[in-house]
Amino acid sequence: MLIILALAMLLACLFLGVPIPHSFLASTAVIVYGGGYDSVFLFSYGFSKMSSILLMAIPMFVLAGSIMNRGGIGEKLIESIEKTGICRIKGGLGSVTAIACAIFGAVSGSASATLSCIGSIMSPRLVENGYDKGFVGALISSCSVLGLLIPPSMSMILYAWVVNQSVLACFLATVLPGIMLVILFSLVNFSYARKNPNIKAIQKNINKKQHIDIDNKREKSKSIFPALFMPVIILGSIYGGLLTPTEAAALSVLYALPVGVFYYRKLNMRDFREAVIESGITTGVIMVMLFSVMILSRLYTMENIPQKLLDLFYAISKNKYVILLMINIFMVVIGMLMDDTSGVLLVSPILAPIFIELGMSPIHLAAIVGVNLGMGNITPPAAPLLYFAGRITGAETSSMISPTIALIIFAWLPTLILVTYFPEFVLFLPRLLG
Repeated sequence: MLIILALAMLLACLFLGVPIPHSFLASTAVIVYGGGYDSVFLFSYGFSKMSSILLMAIPMFVLAGSIMNRGGIGEKLIESIEKTGICRIKGGLGSVTAIACAIFGAVSGSASATLSCIGSIMSPRLVENGYDKGFVGALISSCSVLGLLIPPSMSMILYAWVVNQSVLACFLATVLPGIMLVILFSLVNFSYARKNPNIKAIQKNINKKQHIDIDNKREKSKSIFPALFMPVIILGSIYGGLLTPTEAAALSVLYALPVGVFYYRKLNMRDFREAVIESGITTGVIMVMLFSVMILSRLYTMENIPQKLLDLFYAISKNKYVILLMINIFMVVIGMLMDDTSGVLLVSPILAPIFIELGMSPIHLAAIVGVNLGMGNITPPAAPLLYFAGRITGAETSSMISPTIALIIFAWLPTLILVTYFPEFVLFLPRLLG
């Protein structure tokens, strides 16, 4: 009954719009005072958990992504993809958006940064090419989630920290699901474009002057490679055993600074100051959330919530595949109510012991959590990325619902089913490179 009251308090606060850290602390207070726990012990536990050196990687990755974002990489990235000729296919611009989000996500590690950068560039181009604003908002919001799945991913760093797993293994677990989503987003986009007569293929008549312009652009396209080399440095140094994830994050900042200042020449002191402030604010919000969720998750462990939840699943069915279905339903509900960071911190300590009890790998759970909570970012009522995309594209939320449902049915759910019931799809890269 105490846990039910605590969960009811958490859900009530979320529905009322109370900030998520305060909602967690309110739920914590119900258990503390109802169960007679020592609050001093819980506060010391929260601070001790936050003293992990791994958490220092988060502000550094955020800062590196902000620096590269302000360095003009988005436009250069899109120009490079467009040069492949994909835009000459009807609906090609939509696929450019999906590919650009995947690659930019590998640089920034953030869905919101991916959405603000790629979305602001591609949105007017898509609308000008005949796309409906509602579909544009839905497509860009879904594609931006690739920033959470393509490594380096802040969500996977948090997951690895919570369940004490390899950061690199968690990074690699979401690579193939991310690639599959890019393919499925492109297929849904081409299907939409085929049925929409307003969308035209971009035809370019090349004359002598345009040949000169293309030659100049070919020289400029080289500037994309220093930015794309950053994920190679990060993953290569971690996998090669040269650097820890925190050291690799610090190296990414040291690499991003000279590239933004001296190579792209678009990063000035004002931009750098704004990037530092932005990363500081983001880190502060995350740390407050970490503290509140760690206290709550500790109470859940002391109340033996993972075992009780598993007993509840067993009471319904002892079939492993049915239990996986119930776990997914549980995470879908969580994803609909809170952002991915809060969701990762809340469900990971609860579900990881259940996965181990069922004889499955926590790395497999990493991919399930990533895809589920990524989908939650575009699923109302919370849907922070969907609303953010609406502001960027100028689309009404109501106009984005239908195409978002189509993307969920034909892209997100097939990926989630594959990730859940075919663990080798997820574990192939971690085992190959582990």
